[in-house]
Amino acid sequence: MTEIRRRDPRREWVARNRLHPEHASVLAALGEIGGSGAASEWLGPQGVVRRNPHAIGFIGPNGVKRIDRSGAQQGGEAPGGTRQAVKDDRRHVEIPEPAFLVAVVPDMAGGRLSGHDKDLLGLARRLADADPECPGAVLAVVFGEHKEGSFGEAGIDRLLHLEDAIYAGFAPEARLAALSTIEREWAPRHWLLPDSLLGGADLGRRLAARLGERPATGVWQLEVDARSPLGWRCTARGAAESLDILRPLPRVALALAECAEPVDETRHAAAPLALGSELPALLSRVEDLGQVAVDPAGVALAEAEFILSGGNGIKDWDRFHHAARVLGATEGASRVAVDDGHMARDRQVGATGTWVTARVYLAVGISGAIQHLQGIQGCDKVVAINMDPGCDMIKRADLAVIGDSAPVLEALVALVEQSREEKRDAA
Repeated sequence: MTEIRRRDPRREWVARNRLHPEHASVLAALGEIGGSGAASEWLGPQGVVRRNPHAIGFIGPNGVKRIDRSGAQQGGEAPGGTRQAVKDDRRHVEIPEPAFLVAVVPDMAGGRLSGHDKDLLGLARRLADADPECPGAVLAVVFGEHKEGSFGEAGIDRLLHLEDAIYAGFAPEARLAALSTIEREWAPRHWLLPDSLLGGADLGRRLAARLGERPATGVWQLEVDARSPLGWRCTARGAAESLDILRPLPRVALALAECAEPVDETRHAAAPLALGSELPALLSRVEDLGQVAVDPAGVALAEAEFILSGGNGIKDWDRFHHAARVLGATEGASRVAVDDGHMARDRQVGATGTWVTARVYLAVGISGAIQHLQGIQGCDKVVAINMDPGCDMIKRADLAVIGDSAPVLEALVALVEQSREEKRDAA
């Protein structure tokens, strides 16, 4: 019997095309043929092992582990957009009697864990799991209503949900009183908060002042240090992020985004907790009058949370502007659209324009040049509408719609207007 390997060009093409419906099954088959037994790598036609950069835990050429923030891998979403039954083989972790607690107060922007929050929880897991003989537990303190359903997947062992109306909106005094009560009852070894403008930075400094601690701000790295009181040394940004400051890790630390890798290999209990004593009654000196209505067109791109961005695929710009008004989105554009005079220069998104950090970035008719993709790398969720299923923007998107942008936008606007009318009639 001949030892010549028979190639299947079509199957190899499907393995390279992440959007193909048969991509996952073909990739698994190639992994078995290549002897790896995994869908993350297979033997190519020239005898070279090919690797799938979108696989969980992929190690890049520089030894850096790639992080998937889309949630598609954890949620079992197939590359082609079809839901498949994927077995969750992550190790389940329960810590019935922890040696200590690491308290985390996430921002929960929009009622969900943001990428910054998940990085912070990954940092908390490093502190809690440092000693396998005496493991600690990660306690998350969540204020107000939320929509998050995957606290355990984010690395949380204990969950304290304070949903009283006094914590809604901007309520630093009420939240500080709750954290002080947690300190008296459980005395966490570490307090971790996000160093962000969404409330974590302000609340963390208030907590440090209440506890009499000198907080570490701008933390982005931790190292074991036996000479430090808590056994850790932190590296923080200082002097307008132009200088690294090394100091022992204090009890209260405010960490930056990407301070650690989010948890993706284990599932935790996220057992609910309740305070044993009632919270003290407060006469707050701060009154939240609610959010101020702001015209999305007047919001700077760098500060916008929802951006509708158009590119060369937009043919009817009047309809695009109407869709932005109905959706309540800040308008953006690719460089091609700006050069053609359809949008102002200050609305250009990308490395040569404005770097954006929106929670939702809706790209319409944008193919995805490398400069544009660099400018949106800080966005939480990217939605793309494009007729080319092989363009780079579709590959980058968390949700992709393949089709003409005009009817898709028209249908989206109609759904939003219909939903608003139904709510108006119900009221």
